[in-house]
Amino acid sequence: MGLKVIISGASSGIGKALAEEYSRKGATVGLIARRRDILEKLKKSLPVESHIYSIDINDVKACQAMAKHFIHNVGIPDIIIANAGISYGTLTEHGDDLETFKKIVQTNLFGMVNLFQPFVGSLKSQNKGSLVGISSVAGIRGLPGASAYSCSKAAVSNYLEALRIEVAEFNISVTNIAPGYIYSEMTQANPYPMPFIMDTNNAAKKMIQAIHFKKKFVIIPWQMAIVGKIMQFLPNFIWDRLAKNGPRKPRKSN
Repeated sequence: MGLKVIISGASSGIGKALAEEYSRKGATVGLIARRRDILEKLKKSLPVESHIYSIDINDVKACQAMAKHFIHNVGIPDIIIANAGISYGTLTEHGDDLETFKKIVQTNLFGMVNLFQPFVGSLKSQNKGSLVGISSVAGIRGLPGASAYSCSKAAVSNYLEALRIEVAEFNISVTNIAPGYIYSEMTQANPYPMPFIMDTNNAAKKMIQAIHFKKKFVIIPWQMAIVGKIMQFLPNFIWDRLAKNGPRKPRKSN
């Protein structure tokens, strides 16, 4: 039997590309997103068995019901990919941004935890499996104008590292994939040049390769991996000078 793969944020961008690529490899996929009509359309286009779940990953009970349904009808998944996430510019001075800040952290961090939680016990029982989280290069350093997104992705990276150590004895791998700029609905909203932006399908193939080899942490594309290393080790005074004049992501319209 082929792989069994769960993917959140499957209605567009990286999630959709991952679903299509795994389907071409013969995997049975469980696809999660809020937009049921788009999931239905995606399901019809795939050459393999697929199950769709029109749920919000912030809904704990819905995530648990989804996991129960998939395990009952398909089996314990081999790979669970927490890809769903949101991004808006935020500024602390604006009261209107407080709810946006909470929503970004809630979705990007707790949504990942909500997705993994109902599967971990089953993965432990079979002593194998892969948990995959999509973080971001934006989590390496704080980006002005994107404080909520940066902190959510930094938290995701630390969460995945802790989780990796917690489940290692059960032969469960945890992979943290930190993309740079990838063509998607999210990046289409950016009104500034995006260096090394990568085609979505190529990015999905690179991600699947990293998951297959059970990489612990990988930045995609490779050019952004170099940038990420530089960002990580730059002294604060240099980073502050460079970042203050950088592009700012638009704030959410209220």
